[in-house]
Amino acid sequence: MTTLIINGKQIAEQLRADLAGAARSLKDSTGVVPHLAAVLVGDDPASAVYVRNKQIACHKAGFKSTLHRFPATTSQAELLELVHSLNAAADVHGILVQLPLPKGIDATTVLDTVDPAKDVDGFHPENVGLMQQGRPRFLPCTPAGVMHMLRVSGITTSGKHAVVIGRSDIVGKPMAALLAQKGADATVTLCHSRTPDIAVFSRQADILVAAVGIPLYVKAHMVKPGAVIIDVGINRLGDRLVGDVDYAQVAPVVGAISPVPGGVGPMTIAKLLKNTLQAARATQPIETLNIGPLAETHRGD
Repeated sequence: MTTLIINGKQIAEQLRADLAGAARSLKDSTGVVPHLAAVLVGDDPASAVYVRNKQIACHKAGFKSTLHRFPATTSQAELLELVHSLNAAADVHGILVQLPLPKGIDATTVLDTVDPAKDVDGFHPENVGLMQQGRPRFLPCTPAGVMHMLRVSGITTSGKHAVVIGRSDIVGKPMAALLAQKGADATVTLCHSRTPDIAVFSRQADILVAAVGIPLYVKAHMVKPGAVIIDVGINRLGDRLVGDVDYAQVAPVVGAISPVPGGVGPMTIAKLLKNTLQAARATQPIETLNIGPLAETHRGD
C-alpha cells in the first residue's frame, strides 16, 4: 500500500502566499494592514517559540505583528487592562493571548474579555456558539487547519466515520463539530480519557484525528488499514518532536497520514493569519473591499 503523506507545511505555504496577496489587496484598496497583537506572559520556552513563529509568519505575509510581553509576576488586573486597551485600539484587528498563563491568572476570564470581533483564536464563547450553529465568525485555527488539509489532499469526509481522540476546548470538541457540520457530513465519535477501550472505536475510523497529548499513543493495532490519520499532537520526547501517533508503526498500514513535525502545526498558524485578515476586512465598508475567496468563512475550512 502506498501511503499519502499529508504535507501540512507545503499546504500552509500555499495558503500563506494567498493570504499575502489578499493582504496586499486590502492595503491597496483601504490602506489597512492586518494587525495581530500577541500577549505573552511568563517565560515558558515553548510559548515563546510559538509566538515567535506566529510573528515570523505575519511578517512574511505582510501583516503587522505586535508582541506584548509580561513577566510571570504580572497580575490578572494588569493583564485585563492590556486586553481592554487592545479591544479599544482601532488598528488592532486580532488579539492572541498565548496559553498557558501563569498560576494565579484565570485564563477563562482573560479569554472571555477579548472582543469577540478580535478573537482570532476562536475561543470566546460567542464565537464558539456561532461555530456550533454553523455560522462562524472565526473558525478555531487547528481544527480549521485539519479540515483544509483534508480538502486540499482530496480526502472526502461526507459519509465517513470520523473518530476524534481528545475533548479539549481548543481542538477535540471543535474538531468533532466541524466534521459533523453540514457540508462536511461525517458521522463523528468523540473519545476521551473516560472512554473504555478507545481502540474499539479507533479501529472503526475512516478518518482518525489524534489530539490526546500523549506521545506515540496511537499504535498500528488501533487503526483500520487504509484509514486517514491526522496527528494533532506535538510532544518532546528526548531530543526529538513526536506526535500522538506512532508514525513508524502506523504509516505503513494506512492510506494517508500527517507527520509531526510538518503536519498540522504550520496549518494552525496559517489559519490564524486567515482569521486576522477576516477581522481586518470586517472593519471596512463592503464597497471598499476587493472581495476574493479568502473573504469567505466556510463551515469547515
